[in-house]
Amino acid sequence: MPRELTIGTLIESEDAAPAQVLAAKLNRHTFWCGQSGSGKTYALGVLLEQVLLHTRLPLVILDPNSDFARLGEVRDDAPADVAAALRDRDIRVFRSGDPDRPLRARLLGMPLRSRAAILGIDPVVDAELYNEMLHLEAELGGIEQGRLIGYLRAQDSELRQRLATRLENLGMAEWALWAWGERDVTQDIDEGPDATIVDLGRFDTQAEFRAAALAVLDHLWAHREERRPRLIVIDEAHNLCSPEPADAVQALLTERIVQIAAEGRKFGLWLLLSTQRPSKVHPNALSQCDNLALMRMSSLRDLDELADVFGYAPESLVQRSPAFAQGQALFAGGFVDQPGLVQMGSRLTQEGGIDVPVPLR
Repeated sequence: MPRELTIGTLIESEDAAPAQVLAAKLNRHTFWCGQSGSGKTYALGVLLEQVLLHTRLPLVILDPNSDFARLGEVRDDAPADVAAALRDRDIRVFRSGDPDRPLRARLLGMPLRSRAAILGIDPVVDAELYNEMLHLEAELGGIEQGRLIGYLRAQDSELRQRLATRLENLGMAEWALWAWGERDVTQDIDEGPDATIVDLGRFDTQAEFRAAALAVLDHLWAHREERRPRLIVIDEAHNLCSPEPADAVQALLTERIVQIAAEGRKFGLWLLLSTQRPSKVHPNALSQCDNLALMRMSSLRDLDELADVFGYAPESLVQRSPAFAQGQALFAGGFVDQPGLVQMGSRLTQEGGIDVPVPLR
């Protein structure tokens, strides 16, 4: 297998030399950014296809807009040998309501802090309720899946009645997300398929969306000591790793991603954070990224921040970003031999979230 992953051509080379990413250096966190219309998602798909073709590195993709849901569908114009190789890969797509692979998580398998945050229970402000959840921990194994509210209602305890009421009022027990004894997505992740695509775009509420992402990240972190290499791709990362979290669940998501950014490398947990707006991603996650892919970006504030954080990217090249055509990018950092401008190559698989065209008469 090649050491280099070919992703396109070098723009300023005399003979259209191939642009390549060093596969071995994906064991560093990567930041991928570009404004809407820059070709960011398409270009990221090009890289992920090469990872699938030429490495055994499992992908776990948190996909909020269903952009990578068709990563397993090969284009008709793909070379026959490449198409055969991609079709041979184990790519599993999970989405809410899917009859074959529904996206489910196990509520009672999540850490106490995460369950409390989903319920809106603060360990200080709601000290009594949180403490009751703490005491409930020892009983979780004996609660029949899907019967949590009934179990709480059957108890002669005011606090447990309040917990049941909160569950009912929030409608949490009725979420399609919960496995309630059925297979959940973390079991598939543990089997180590070539790609696990967690399609978050089918949920009706942000609360369910965030809870699903938190369940996956909590599980990966809880099993970090297994030291099983994984590339964790978080598209639209500003939704999950904000410097100003909107609620307790988003705060936990940000905390977990920052934790993986700071400590995950030694456990084989490597992040690829993709976003349109670097300023909307927590700086403690941003600063841990040793690889940069920058596409067109017009915000001078964002470009100044990128030049400051990613000192290994030549400022003269960063400042050219507003003039990039669609599909052009600056690659810098450990995963390339030297910083360079790249024209991304063509996709081999179908795009999941193509733009809606303007209807013409």
